[in-house]
Amino acid sequence: MKKVLSYFLQGLLYTVPIVVTIVVLYKLFRWIDQPIYDLFETLLHLNIPGIGIMTTILLVTVLGFLGSYIVATPIWNFIERGIQRTPLVKIIYTGVKDMIAAFVGDKRRFNTPVLVMINKENNIQRIGFITQHDLSELGLGNEKVAVYLPMSYSFSGIVVICLKENITPIDATGAEMMKFVISGGVTEV
Repeated sequence: MKKVLSYFLQGLLYTVPIVVTIVVLYKLFRWIDQPIYDLFETLLHLNIPGIGIMTTILLVTVLGFLGSYIVATPIWNFIERGIQRTPLVKIIYTGVKDMIAAFVGDKRRFNTPVLVMINKENNIQRIGFITQHDLSELGLGNEKVAVYLPMSYSFSGIVVICLKENITPIDATGAEMMKFVISGGVTEV
């Protein structure tokens, strides 16, 4: 009976990650595809599964292409100024824009993994990512840094302000360490 239980648990290790990945991808696909699919079906009487996702990919690519040429123009600056002047929209827009930019683009922020001393007495440390090296604009001087501490099995986290002396750089890429933290430390680096 122990052998059967062992095989069952081993089977769970193989099947659960695959099934969860498939379900998440399917739900994401349906969430993106369904509204556009319904629109095509209603307006053009086209019944093509996946047309929503194909249209979304095409639209995002075209916007990226156009955006690379329009970003420096007065039109885009005018749009962004309008967004910056709208109180609630500004908070949402800049938050999402900065979060996306932290992962992709020229302004990546999660590329400096560090260990942060949380409790010196018990030598407890957490993995984090330096997001700001100089906090003098906040009146905190340049001896402190902002560190984002992600949570395991989540995309949430907290930002802490700590002294540079309580930080130890980690010799690994930001992507490797983010994967390690989000997996709860079970993924090998």
